[in-house]
Amino acid sequence: MADEELLLAAEAANGCWQGAAATETKRLLRLAGPMVTSCFLQNAVNIMSLMFIGHLGELPLAGASLAISITSATGLNVITGMATALDTLCGQAFGARQYHLLGVYKQRAMLVIGLTCVPFSLFWANAGRILAFIGQDPAVAAEAGTYARWLIPSIFVNVPLQCHIRFLQTQSLVLPVAASSGFTALCHAAVCWALVYRAGMGIKGAALSNAISYAVNLLILALYVRLSSACERTWNGFSMEGFKELRPFAALAVPSALMICLEFWAFEIFVLVSGLLPNPQLETSVLSICLNTSILLFMIPLGLSYSVSTRVSNELGAGQHQAAKLAMKIVMCMALSSGFVLTLAMTLLRHIWGHMYSNDHEVVSYYAKMLPVIGISFFVDGLHASLSGVLTGCGQQKIGAAINLGAFYLAGIPMALLLGFVFHMKGMVWTSFAQHLSSNLAHQHL
Repeated sequence: MADEELLLAAEAANGCWQGAAATETKRLLRLAGPMVTSCFLQNAVNIMSLMFIGHLGELPLAGASLAISITSATGLNVITGMATALDTLCGQAFGARQYHLLGVYKQRAMLVIGLTCVPFSLFWANAGRILAFIGQDPAVAAEAGTYARWLIPSIFVNVPLQCHIRFLQTQSLVLPVAASSGFTALCHAAVCWALVYRAGMGIKGAALSNAISYAVNLLILALYVRLSSACERTWNGFSMEGFKELRPFAALAVPSALMICLEFWAFEIFVLVSGLLPNPQLETSVLSICLNTSILLFMIPLGLSYSVSTRVSNELGAGQHQAAKLAMKIVMCMALSSGFVLTLAMTLLRHIWGHMYSNDHEVVSYYAKMLPVIGISFFVDGLHASLSGVLTGCGQQKIGAAINLGAFYLAGIPMALLLGFVFHMKGMVWTSFAQHLSSNLAHQHL
């Protein structure tokens, strides 16, 4: 690894950009492949739980869907965002060869992020009553409250899991993460079936299975960190140093969380607003399908984002600024290529794709009209995600949060409301347009 870094730096310094670009492309692909796979597999846990719940009936599915939306917005996205502070700290420490700091940063992250879970868990415990109070259907709110309460153990397990993933990722140890995620996904199907059907726990069992699967994933990664020679320089066990300088970590973790959450919260607002349009059942149904498609496909640019944040932070830590710039240029080319292929595929398969989600002709037809537009917005959002990874690697999360705030809340959402309620464009058109506009603005400002 060190020899490759020196070779890349030497090639960049001597102006041999072809060789440096080829080397950097290989390194990014070695990172991106397992990271994209890991993102897909980690997302599969929630999808499988929802699939099992769907066979319990319409009410449990509606309640669980609402609970997942609420708990993601008020906890899971925040945890994931705060954990990305380790992409900066651990990545730069590894590049600077200050290996002992990686273990210290991981401990600080687990402590600070773990403390933030306390108010989130209190909110989840009362989610049913809160949802009923703000006007949700009482039966759906009750189901959502039950699911949210039984999800509480998962939030506390997810904290050390996310920290371990970032700890390994910043050392380019991504194959163990992909392997553990794959094993966990396989186990989750069995655990979910056993709790939901065999034990007769229903929706409670589906929620609890998430915590068990996260714990399995965490155990595998923790054993790898403890036993593997690859981590012997970066993990020396728990120390009192991990309890110091918590405020500086929080100062980086909060804007890291905001940078991610501001984007995801915007899409939650789009879902809520779509219910106010004419024919809300159709608008909301198609929007949900589009968002599920976007989330699934977004795992590709998300994997690229994690990969480039690792490369940029490592090179900046090593003082190789030109190599960091090269990594940014290469990942932009990769994002453009993957975005073009996926946009083309979505356009060509637009009349087939919708049948995977619904048998309703009106829904499928509406969805087919929107897929090319969503493809364009996805193309731009892929560039946005990659550049967000660069900002994370540089430790400039505050800039990213400010850009997302302006792009989504000062431009995207107002434009969505204007097109939807003033110009009476169909909901999916203005939503996709707003997403495209938001991502485009973020890209231009980056």
